[in-house]
Amino acid sequence: MSYDVRKWFGLVEEINHDGGPAASTPLRKAVVAAVVANPYAGRYSEELDELIDPSPELALELTRRGRTLLSDVPIESFGKGGIAGSNGEQEHVVACLTTLFGDALREGVGGGEAWVSSATKVGAPGEPLDLPLAYKDALFVRSHYDAITFRIPDAPRPDELVLAISLATGGRPHHRVGGLRIDEVQGGGLR
Repeated sequence: MSYDVRKWFGLVEEINHDGGPAASTPLRKAVVAAVVANPYAGRYSEELDELIDPSPELALELTRRGRTLLSDVPIESFGKGGIAGSNGEQEHVVACLTTLFGDALREGVGGGEAWVSSATKVGAPGEPLDLPLAYKDALFVRSHYDAITFRIPDAPRPDELVLAISLATGGRPHHRVGGLRIDEVQGGGLR
């Protein structure tokens, strides 16, 4: 791994119902994150290659870990995001999550045509982050608009980045507000 990883973090949420009837198959959502050293902390640089170049390798490892947490069932939704510690910039996180990262995430889940939604910010240790989730093959499948929240009590430290992905096995348990259905998706996902 080209990033200096201090620790890995994983979280699984399983939802049987959201106030309505129990689902025949519970929705499972996961977050997997890596806490990494930020080589640009405390200084400005026009080039961010040290963060961009190794990002596909990290995306594949995060996805592998996430699929393991979800028992290797098919993934329907994904997202990405991160937090820069206080000596870093939001742009440092964004550099890690470019198209190179997104393409590797798609590869890791076995394909995906849609744009990978993201959320990034600067924060202190324990800062929560709401990671978006959207259907992996088309952006307009409203049943899969969702999020999962996580926080790591001791990260990011000022000179670190928290880089994360979200994965889900389906859409919200009681979606009923219309929109494009999975069986109606045609053509690509509007990258």
